[in-house]
Amino acid sequence: QLQLVESGGGLVQAGGSLRLSCAASGRTFSSYAMGWFRQAPGKEREFVAAVSWSGGSTYYVDSVKGRFTISRDNAKNTVYLQMNSLKPEDTAVYYCAADDPRITTVGALYDYWGQGTQVTVSS
Repeated sequence: QLQLVESGGGLVQAGGSLRLSCAASGRTFSSYAMGWFRQAPGKEREFVAAVSWSGGSTYYVDSVKGRFTISRDNAKNTVYLQMNSLKPEDTAVYYCAADDPRITTVGALYDYWGQGTQVTVSS
């Protein structure tokens, strides 16, 4: 089992920034690709960003390219999502997830999920 705990969510005005963190424990974090997903009320879960086990490859959904940056620190067993220039449409619960071993945008392929952290962007 790999346990994932997200933190860093909150309320921010449009144009502001937040950094989400996802701390992992229980298994070898560095062997997993990691992803961030989000789900807004009444909407399906949406892929946001992913990073390979080494940090060398990253994927982003088009709507966040240039605004969000995913990164990881394998020494700290943590993956981050730096979110800049936030928009009201970024409001959602954000989840981190782990996939062994391939980086993917497909949520169904991820093996472990965190409990989520709420991000609310006011206009």
